Parts: sequence; structure tokens; C-alpha cells
Amino acid sequence: MNPTRLAIAAGVLALLGGAVWWSNKEEAKKEGQPAPGASPEIIALKEIDIKEIEIKKGTDVSTTLKKDEAGKWRITAPEALAADFGAVANLTSAVTKMASERVVDDNVPAGELGNYGLSPAVVTATFTLAGGTKKTVLVGADNPTGNAVYVKLEGDNRLFTATSSVKSSLSKDWKDLREKHIVQFETDKVSRLEMDRAKGAVEFSKIADSEWQFLKPKLARADGFQIEDLARKVHEIQMDPNVDAKAAAAGFGGAAPVATVKLTTPAGVESVEVRKQKDELYAKVKSGTYKLNKDSVLGLDEALSKATDDLRNKKVFDFGFSDPTKIDVKDGAKSASYQKSGDKWTSGGKNFDTVSIQSLVDKLRDLSATKFAESGFTSPALEVTVVSNA
Repeated sequence: MNPTRLAIAAGVLALLGGAVWWSNKEEAKKEGQPAPGASPEIIALKEIDIKEIEIKKGTDVSTTLKKDEAGKWRITAPEALAADFGAVANLTSAVTKMASERVVDDNVPAGELGNYGLSPAVVTATFTLAGGTKKTVLVGADNPTGNAVYVKLEGDNRLFTATSSVKSSLSKDWKDLREKHIVQFETDKVSRLEMDRAKGAVEFSKIADSEWQFLKPKLARADGFQIEDLARKVHEIQMDPNVDAKAAAAGFGGAAPVATVKLTTPAGVESVEVRKQKDELYAKVKSGTYKLNKDSVLGLDEALSKATDDLRNKKVFDFGFSDPTKIDVKDGAKSASYQKSGDKWTSGGKNFDTVSIQSLVDKLRDLSATKFAESGFTSPALEVTVVSNA
């Protein structure tokens, strides 16, 4: 090969390699950087680093939250209260990546902050990070078109506009952030449920997954779906945070009893006494007395007031969706026995019509009580025995 051409080829290859190296280097620089012309972020924090939050709406009293060593948030001011995990998560997620719409001013004079509702701010949110560093977000008035709000990060001279959701996310007080559920338990861990009410005391025990039985007023199969739905309704009860303890206690005292519910879990027993005055519900638990949020108790008083028979399992047979392997039928002097082997049914050693047997199985599975008779059962007209699940 011509030495001159070889040298030229080597030179071109070196130039191409250098160009690729430079291109890759420039791309690496751009990684994690905003796209050209993109509006800058106002603040970006890691939720795990946030240890304390202070929210102040205008000149109102501040609300302070602190995270303990286990990562659980509690309200510490204006009073000590449990915090709503979901509500706090919405608050912290608002500052993990707060984007601006545009920069209004790169160096807004302090004396002009009042023109934007930032002196004092409509909302002042201070986030204390691990190590003690504080980051304060100031949210001001709406912009002239009303589709954005003015925002400033304390220590940053820039003035931004951001979507109105920034204000709604940070404009919270202790009433918004407190835990509103009046009892705390895991519904799937409830092993016993008791109700004391005007229609008579009832008590249920869980004997298997979704399978419940009456202990009071007598042993009987219970409707597991209804019992677990009742436990769920009690779990979902929330207070009305706008009604103070004194007013709630007065309302409870003047209301008529509906029921007292006790739920047993491995963590202990939760007791809820529910009363009703007109269309308002009140409840008393170990933490206090509350007026209840209407949206959280839809259908609760009806569920608590159901007749005992309405809570019983009305299915005559319990084989559910497990196909039987044997069915015995006695009709007066006549009797028949059907056995299943594989996909076939036999009777008296002969193959039997599978469709007909399946029709019988479906009818037996759907057989339900309309009411429960305490007496009147004499000689049986028909006897059916079903074997399933061995």
C-alpha cells in the first residue's frame, strides 16, 4: 500500500476518533441538564432528606411537623397531633421538583416583593434538611391572568411564576395535615367484631379467610363479606376537623345511640361508640369525641343497624366454586348417588349426563335462604348431601 495514503487514512481516523470523543464528552455534560430554553427549577429536594416542615399562611399561626427516627411524621405545633401520611407526602412531593413557568425578574428588589404578594407571603413553607440546612419557599399572589402564582426561593434573587397547583399544594395548616381517621387498625387483621345496639348485641369471630361465624346471639354462619365491609366502614371513619372538641362533645351528648363497635386485632381492641342527631353522626373513641365527616360515613349507620338475620350467611351449601366430587339425593323412597372421576360423572356404575349434573351443581350452589325459621321443620321432603374438598 502507498505509504502516503496510509498516513492520510490514519490521520482521518484520528480526527474522527477525536470528534467522537469530543461529542461524547459534550453529551455527558448535558446529562441531567434542562433542555435549552427550558424554565429553571425553583427548588429540588429529596424527600428522604426533609426532617422538619413549617407552614405559615399569611399571618396565621404556623404549623410545624417533625419526622421521627422511624420516619413517621407528627404535628408538633400549634399542638401535638398525629399527621396524615398521605397529606404530608403530597406536601413534600411538591418540593422534590418544583418547576417554574418563567423567570419574571432575575434580581427583584426586596422593596417590590409586596407587589407580588410576597411581603408577607401568602404561604411561607420552610423545609429543614438533615444537617440543619433550611430551604424556604415563598408563594405570593396570582398573576394578572390568574393562571399562575408568583414564587420566590429565599436566598435566591429571582422571581418566578409557577402553576397554581404550587399554592394549593403548600397552602396547608394543621387541620389539613392532621390524621383524620379516628381509629387505626389493619382491617385484614380483625379477628373479632362485636356490636352493642338497640336491635340486640351481636358478636362475630373470624375462622378463616373471609369466613366468619356468629358467637352471639347464637352460633351460626355469618356473611363474611358484610362483616368485613362493616370493619372497613369503621376503619374509614374520619372526623370533621372544622368542629372543635367542645362542640363535638356537646353534639355527641345530645345524640341518640346507634351502636358501640369493638374490633379485636393483634394490636389490641378498638372501641367506637356511634351516635346520631338528625343527619349528623358523632363518635367517641379513646382519643376523644368527634363530629364525623359525612363523606367518610356513607352507609355506616345503616350497616350498624342491620337485623341479625340480615348478617347471616344465607347460602345453604358452602362448597362455593369448588366443584363437588359426590352428590347423594334422597327423595322419599327414591335415592341416587353421583360420583365424579376426572371430567365424568357416574351413577350406579354408568356414565351420567355431565350437563345435567352441572345444572344441579349450579342450583345447589345458588340455593339461598329467604329467612330463618326457628320452628316448623318436620319430616324432610328431600335430602341432598354434597362432598367437596375431600
